[in-house]
Amino acid sequence: MFRNWGFLLGEIWIPLLLAVLLGLFCGWLIWGRLARYKSEALSLRDQLNNCQDDLDECRRARAAVPVPVNTSATIPVKEPEPVVTPKPVFETATAPAFKAQPISVSVPPRPLADDFDGDGIVEGTDEGTRPAALSAARGGKADDLKQIKGIGLKMEQLCNKLGFFHFDQIAGWTRDEVAWVDANLEGFKGRVTRDEWVAQAKVLAEGGMTEFAKKVDKGDVTY
Repeated sequence: MFRNWGFLLGEIWIPLLLAVLLGLFCGWLIWGRLARYKSEALSLRDQLNNCQDDLDECRRARAAVPVPVNTSATIPVKEPEPVVTPKPVFETATAPAFKAQPISVSVPPRPLADDFDGDGIVEGTDEGTRPAALSAARGGKADDLKQIKGIGLKMEQLCNKLGFFHFDQIAGWTRDEVAWVDANLEGFKGRVTRDEWVAQAKVLAEGGMTEFAKKVDKGDVTY
């Protein structure tokens, strides 16, 4: 009897091993696909956030475009019908015609930009104080400013054009210097304050990593 059991075990161990290997292979495939889909979902979400930021900025730029107003416009007033007085039996009279006078309407001009430094005066690109800038990156190697949320490829190029290449430059900006940069980011005005660049740059300048910077390092954020 035991010899028969040995024979049966010898016959079924190969199918059992194949079944285990097949289960492990299927599990590996499913887990790999789930991890890839999760990574793609995170990337799409970040791209959607960047698109929403750009749409908000376009709306702000559109709202800042001045609307031409004709301050000398006049509102015509229709001449009233002449008033006729009752005619007495012995006399005929007519009321003099009323002549309309033009009315001049004056509309105050719309402000062209924001008061970034909060001094009550809209100064355009002269808002605040310009930060110290560099003519080139130190040692010929700039920091990856795209690790700061709110700075994409185009924004990084604009920052470099203004003389900002390193995290410690941004981390040291004062309130007035932030106002100047906010006013001089062509097409992206106000992004420094809205996305809190200074706070992020301080962490990165000290060698730390923000959650957004970790995603950039992993390649989860695409531009």
